Amino acid sequence: MNRNLLLQQLQRHEGLRLKPYRDAVGKLTIGYGRNLDDRGISEDEAGFMLDNDIDQVVAELERLPLYLGLDSVRQTVLANMAFNMGVPTLLEFRRMLGALAEKDWDRAADEMLDSKWARQVGSRAVELSELMRRGEALQ
Repeated sequence: MNRNLLLQQLQRHEGLRLKPYRDAVGKLTIGYGRNLDDRGISEDEAGFMLDNDIDQVVAELERLPLYLGLDSVRQTVLANMAFNMGVPTLLEFRRMLGALAEKDWDRAADEMLDSKWARQVGSRAVELSELMRRGEALQ
């Protein structure tokens, strides 16, 4: 088999769609005809996507002077939150961000917990707020 010829044909015939869509028979599809309903993605592919998503979130956060001034554990907390809700929504946490600017870790953690986000994500918010409060990872 000529793999390169097949690759070129499939790219041309399937077309590239970067967002999920329904194909001609109603299957959820993405990329060059990847049938997500029947095939899904592999663990390696999921890991590759996760790495790319982390890179994107961190690049967005690194444009914020406040983020750059935090220690690595608190940066990780903000990156986790941004991954979950997006940077624009994270920036709506004005009281938490104000507390971070003042290095008031307890108030920042309390503001995290006093949010719709915390009620939605439950134990994730509790864990992240404790990391924010202490500035050191759990042992």
